[in-house]
Amino acid sequence: MDITRSSPAPVRVVAVPPEPEPEPADLTALPEPIAVEPLQTLPATATTATATTATATSAITTTATATDVRGRRNRPRPRDLLALLRPGQWVKNLAVVPLALLDTHPWGAAAFLRTGWAVLGFTLASALVYVVNDLADRDRDRLHPVKRHRPIASGRVSTLAAVVLTGALALALTGWAVAGPAWQWWPTALYLALSLAYSQGLKHVPLVDAFIVATGFVLRLVQGVLLVGAQMSEWLALCVFSLCLMLALGKRRHEMTAAGRAHRPALRGYTLAFLDHLVVLVAVLTAVSYVLYLRDDASLAAGASLVTLLSAPCAVFGLARYLQLLLVEEGGGNPVHVLFRDRATLVNAALWAVLVALALLLPQSPA
Repeated sequence: MDITRSSPAPVRVVAVPPEPEPEPADLTALPEPIAVEPLQTLPATATTATATTATATSAITTTATATDVRGRRNRPRPRDLLALLRPGQWVKNLAVVPLALLDTHPWGAAAFLRTGWAVLGFTLASALVYVVNDLADRDRDRLHPVKRHRPIASGRVSTLAAVVLTGALALALTGWAVAGPAWQWWPTALYLALSLAYSQGLKHVPLVDAFIVATGFVLRLVQGVLLVGAQMSEWLALCVFSLCLMLALGKRRHEMTAAGRAHRPALRGYTLAFLDHLVVLVAVLTAVSYVLYLRDDASLAAGASLVTLLSAPCAVFGLARYLQLLLVEEGGGNPVHVLFRDRATLVNAALWAVLVALALLLPQSPA
């Protein structure tokens, strides 16, 4: 009985070896559980890593954005500050202030230096006005398709930086007035006063807004006349005023067609037909006052009547070309670009300048 009972033990021993055989099979199948386990753990790990990465990215983006905003507010780029001063508009001073030299004979170094001093003063004053206007109009400029790219409206220059720049320009302009001849800076001071009144509310009054802009150019001419010591010509002043008034009205017409009336309240007092009539009327006044200036007040050379006769059609053609660009081609948004980038206008202006130079540089007629 005991022998019979002991026989199953070898059987169990024999049965045990087959069990290790599945183990090698399991060992060869180890890649499957290993692959399965990462698949089960990876989503959680990946989710955690993704969340961590997203949080880090968000933090980095937020930090970069905050740094960028602080950089824009505290350290505006020099080119943005320069764009805020609008150097492209300084040509207005170069085109108007030196007109005082037309009646100055003989020309000398002192006259040119005084003219340059007048140009410097009005360049500082106009730059100051541009910054103040952009500060006051930054919300409205954001509604305009072009003006929204200005440095303050777009956020490239902060309000604080613009205020600091305004103070620096005011100090520079004060130094210019103190260093110049006594009490001959009043046209620049009057220009600043009108410009501040313009920024504070007169720019919203139809017609008054355009007339103030045109008056500013006459004050540029007066400043040049005072510093050079020339005699003021009423016809020349009227010609400058009417020409600049035409450009200001043309700019408002273009704004109405390009962006509507939302960004400039003064445009509610205009219509396209009304502006068309005004622009043509002022263009006629410009041509007439120019011819009267040449006939009565210009210091022309002896026998320069032919040159004068030839220069008048050039002036009329220039006016007609601007009206064509404004009314036919729907331009005129930036008068400086229109006048200095149009080929026909440039060629006509060059011919007109040659004729006027001949009329002025030739020997003068005896008094």
